[in-house]
Amino acid sequence: MRDQLPDLKDWWDELNNLYSTVTQAAVMRIEDSVKALSQLKQNGYKVGSLNWKAPQDFRSFTYVQSGFEFDSKDGRTILTLKKLGDIPVVEHREIPENETIKEVTIKKEPTGEWFASVTVDGKETPEKPENPERCVGIDVGILKYAHDTDGRAFDSLDLTAERERLQREQRKLSHKEHGSNNWEQQRQQVAECHQQLKRKRHDFLHKLSNYYAAEYDLVAVEGLNIKSMLESPSNSRNTASAAWDTFTTLLEYKCDREGTCFVEVDPTDTTKECASCGVKTDKPLWVREHSCPACGFKMDRDANAALNILSRGFKQLGVGHAEGTPVETALPLFTDSGDSGAVDGKCVIESGSPTLKEAA
Repeated sequence: MRDQLPDLKDWWDELNNLYSTVTQAAVMRIEDSVKALSQLKQNGYKVGSLNWKAPQDFRSFTYVQSGFEFDSKDGRTILTLKKLGDIPVVEHREIPENETIKEVTIKKEPTGEWFASVTVDGKETPEKPENPERCVGIDVGILKYAHDTDGRAFDSLDLTAERERLQREQRKLSHKEHGSNNWEQQRQQVAECHQQLKRKRHDFLHKLSNYYAAEYDLVAVEGLNIKSMLESPSNSRNTASAAWDTFTTLLEYKCDREGTCFVEVDPTDTTKECASCGVKTDKPLWVREHSCPACGFKMDRDANAALNILSRGFKQLGVGHAEGTPVETALPLFTDSGDSGAVDGKCVIESGSPTLKEAA
C-alpha cells in the first residue's frame, strides 16, 4: 500500500502538506486494520468492511524516525514538527540525553487537550536473575484488586463519586440540542469526566505495577483470557472496569525494564487447588475462604490462588525458588482466618505511594 503513496499524492494534492513519515504511518495503520479484519474473518467472526472515519474521530498522527526536534527557548521546551512549526510543550518528565527518540505521536483528546507521546530507544535492559530470591505471585479479582503471596491485598479503586458525576453530566447532555454550542460545551464536560476516570485508573495501575516490578526478582500472574471474559454475559462490566489486561501489560514491560522475571501461568483451577496438598475443591464465588477437606488447610481463597500462581510460575520457568521464601514458609504470613493487611486503592494513587513503601 505504501508503494501507492506517490500516485495518491498526485491525485490528492493536500497529502503533500503532510510530512512523508506521517503519511506512511497513517497508511500503515489502515493496512494493519485490513489485516486485523482478515484475521478475524479467518477465525470465524462476522465482520464488515472498513468504514470511513470522520475527521474529528481521527485524533492522532505519528512522526517516525525524523521530522521532529526538541529544543529549549527562553526556558521553555519547544517541539518542532516539520510542516507544522514550533509548539510549546509541558514535559511530564525529562527525556534522558543518552536515549534516542524513535517516534513522536501527537494526539487530541475528546476534552480538546493535545498530548505528545514519545517513544525512545537506548536504555539497556538489565539481565534477569537465574535464581530469583524475592518472588511473588499475584491473584487479581473484583473485591480485592490484587492479592499477593506476601500477605498483601489491594482494594479495588473506588470510583463511585467519579461515575456519579459522569452520569449527571450525561443526563445534562441528553437535554441539549445536538450540535448546538451548549451541546458542544456539555459534551466537553462529559469528556472531562471520562478523562478523569481514565487517568485515576491508569495512575493506580501504573503505581501498583511499578511497585511489583521494582521490589521483586520474579513476578507470576495468571494468563487470563480477558476477551472471552468480556464476551461473557456475567460480570463483564466489572471485568472491563478492573482493566486486568492493562495491569498485566504494564507489569510485563516494567518487569522487563527493571530486569525482573515475569511469567504468566495457566489460570485453570488456581482457586480450587489447595496450595498445601494440591487437592481440588469446588467452591462458589461467594465462599471467600479456602478450606481443604483433605489436609484441613484454611486460607483466604485469593491468597490460596496467589500461592498456586507462584508455584506454577516456578515450574514454568524451571527455576528453584529461594530457600528464604518457599511456598511452605509463605503460608504463615496470613492469619488463620485468611485475613491479610488490605491496602485501600486510594493509598496506591497518593503521591509516592507511602503505603506501599511502608508495607515493603
